[in-house]
Amino acid sequence: MNFETIKSAIASALSELGVTEYEIYYMSSTDTTVETLNREISTFTSGEHGGLCLRVVVDGKLGYASTELMAEDEMSELAYRAVMNAKYVEKEDTVGIFPGSSSYEESRIPEYRELGAGELKEYALTIADKLYSKSDKVTDGSCSQTVSAGFTIRIVNSHGLDLSARCGANIAVGYPIVSDNGEMQSSFALGELKENETQKNIDKIVDECVSEALSKIGADLVPSGKYNIVLDGKQMRSLLSVFSSAFSARQVLDGLSMLKDKVGEVIASPIVNITDDPQREGNSIGLTFDAEGVATHRRAVIENGVLKTYLHNRETAMAMNTESTANASKGDYSSPVSIRPHSFCIEAGDKSFDELLSLADNGIYITEVKGLHAGANPVTGDFSLESEGFLIEGGKLGRAVKSFTIAGNFFSLLKDIAALGNKIERGVATGFTSFGSPSLLIKDVPVAGK
Repeated sequence: MNFETIKSAIASALSELGVTEYEIYYMSSTDTTVETLNREISTFTSGEHGGLCLRVVVDGKLGYASTELMAEDEMSELAYRAVMNAKYVEKEDTVGIFPGSSSYEESRIPEYRELGAGELKEYALTIADKLYSKSDKVTDGSCSQTVSAGFTIRIVNSHGLDLSARCGANIAVGYPIVSDNGEMQSSFALGELKENETQKNIDKIVDECVSEALSKIGADLVPSGKYNIVLDGKQMRSLLSVFSSAFSARQVLDGLSMLKDKVGEVIASPIVNITDDPQREGNSIGLTFDAEGVATHRRAVIENGVLKTYLHNRETAMAMNTESTANASKGDYSSPVSIRPHSFCIEAGDKSFDELLSLADNGIYITEVKGLHAGANPVTGDFSLESEGFLIEGGKLGRAVKSFTIAGNFFSLLKDIAALGNKIERGVATGFTSFGSPSLLIKDVPVAGK
């Protein structure tokens, strides 16, 4: 049953029920994953999932119903369930169905091409072979993974809005285990398999993860104390991901954000700028509309250290007497509307990596933080994280160090950033959200070591 038939069947059923305001949100996803262990395929999975959610306004109340069954008689049942659900809702709807933005940007994201099972298997085996070829210290237990994940979204409503998007990403992961003189270490690196750059990207993934695993061999402990820290961009983007919920207007309204009443105030170092840009260069996933059909645009969230806005959907925007920032999100077709960033990044500064090391003089370059979900509190901003990295001695990288803990508060950290690197380390999108950050310098950070 095609979507046009579905749309007509729902409209007809709702007309018979006397409903004139409604929205159809359709989403389907495909996911194919290949994994290797050593140099052989160990796992292959492929699946397709999809369905639609119908929202209706009945007597000023909003009702939901969803289904995966794409049959004409099911559409009548779906319409009936949505109407009945609206009648049992106590809360009055405050925003209604969105009629549409005045204009929508043209997407600048390259068209997604789903990789077939044969291609994914070939690339996974290529990565596995290259891991072992990169160093004779790479040993059994090393593995790789390739994934092709795509999404199709369609939003249609009674106001005439009709939006659609197809997007996705092809991802590869290398996970080597290295052994030297009885010591074993591991690492991983992931990246996207982009059109016409596949072999280049595979080589970069292999080089990065094998080099990092080897660099951990012989890592030493460090004495406790205060150190100048250069935090790798990959690790800072992970911190940003964990604490990004603090920028959600829903969290603010629910009293679960330390940023309440902070719009217009300085909350970070004056060199810090954070933007949310769905069409950011290099993105593989970027929608021109959000889950409510509001047009997306680049937003300055922190500008020169000042908090400019929270991230809003239409409900929170109305509650705070402002406009939606087009950050309405649905994790699945049946999920309620929530708030998520699109491509949330700390903007690059003007320092090269060597300049950051030079400014640190003596300290630690942190290349890995562990236990983010257990050791970080998104509400208070507090964190305590086991870390690894390298000593910085006289502005140069020294020996590898391990098993030390950094502790602090994310919002204090934002204020303490002394310098920013000139290259953004952008992560692979999770769902419709990605994060990025340059490496950065923070001075006098408490470190618990030996």
